[in-house]
Amino acid sequence: MAAGSTAEPRRVGPDEAIAIGLTLHKEGHLEAAEAIYRKVLDAVPGHVDAMHYLALVALESGDPPAAERIIGYVLEAAPAHADAHANLGLVYNALGRLPEAEAAFRRAIELDPKQANAYSNLGIVLRALGRPEEAEATYRRAIEVNPQHAEAHHNLGTLLSAGGRIKEAVHHYCVATTLDPAHRQVWRSLAYAYATIGDRDNAVRVVREWLERHPGDPVAEHTLAATSGEGVPARAADAYVERIFDDFAATFDLRLASLGYRAPQLCAALLGELRAADGGAEVLDAGCGTGLCAPLLAPYARRLTGVDLSANMLDKARQRGGYDELVRAELGAYLAAQPGRFDVIVSADTLCYFGDLGPVLAAAAGALAPGGVLVFTVEGAPPEVEGYRLDPHGRYCHARPYLEAALAAAGLVARIEPAQLRMEGGEPVAGLVVAARRAGAARA
Repeated sequence: MAAGSTAEPRRVGPDEAIAIGLTLHKEGHLEAAEAIYRKVLDAVPGHVDAMHYLALVALESGDPPAAERIIGYVLEAAPAHADAHANLGLVYNALGRLPEAEAAFRRAIELDPKQANAYSNLGIVLRALGRPEEAEATYRRAIEVNPQHAEAHHNLGTLLSAGGRIKEAVHHYCVATTLDPAHRQVWRSLAYAYATIGDRDNAVRVVREWLERHPGDPVAEHTLAATSGEGVPARAADAYVERIFDDFAATFDLRLASLGYRAPQLCAALLGELRAADGGAEVLDAGCGTGLCAPLLAPYARRLTGVDLSANMLDKARQRGGYDELVRAELGAYLAAQPGRFDVIVSADTLCYFGDLGPVLAAAAGALAPGGVLVFTVEGAPPEVEGYRLDPHGRYCHARPYLEAALAAAGLVARIEPAQLRMEGGEPVAGLVVAARRAGAARA
């Protein structure tokens, strides 16, 4: 090479570029992967694989409508593209269009009967549609097609656990932890399953092994406290809450639907007995999650604010709509910074992540305007519990006398009613629904 000359950069073909994009994609570098897919499409308009992977970036970035549109182009060009049908099922699932998701997964399986992912994801949809027997058969088919499919084992374990078949679930969770030791939720599920059948020693052993593999994992640290009873924090750490709900955001609504979740409806019903739905209130959805409470609170609200610690949950709430403002913040700190602002505060299934309710109830009382109403749920503690207890599933339960004392200390006059919050492990979860009022005349 002559002095001063420079080598020309090697040209990369579309297939090699896509391979580079996929590597970045799998490592979570979505923007970089998207840029490569778009460059391929600039060079080769209509390139099917580039469009397909671009749709996945859109889905993983929280934009399922864009993903649906792009996969539509893929299927126009390649109607028999099994992976595209399977991923369209994921898009419909994210949009809550479950019958369409079922049809898309079934079409993918028809085109490629070895689609273990499609079977596993079809099982999720069937469970959400209230067809657990079909879901179980579908998960088992996924495992038959690919015995190494960790997610199918985990999904089957979750289904069996929900039906009270905990020992069977333990087997599948154990297989899943062996196949995919990096899957945090599998370790958590296995520890909880052992605790549910009263095998606390194995529950603690599992969490300690999890921590050896993932030192400092906030979910593992919280689960160790929950299963061992040692070092129980006064409330769940921010890092734990963020991690749990960021991970669950994509499937949160479907999971709750399959458990007969009722906390938002219970809160709304009690609120309706205390206040007219006149559209004149400053309302806070405290721990708004994916926004399930928004349509129930809208009739009361002049302005509806949602606050949550999970960015992914807030993204889902934003997509659902109905809020005038969404704020990412720790609930207690947020409430303490809003003196006298709200006429109504509703917190469905959020205060179960607080053990000591004193600080958060005091902050809520301070954030209420005179005459304002706070409505919330907690999980009820069995008679032997004095105060509160951190249970193996990672949430706190509260004894009614403790709750009454904490509300009185916050200066709130309260009404407490028992209720069934959801099903778990085939059993109803007993809870308490609380309506508390700050003294004074409500503002007009």
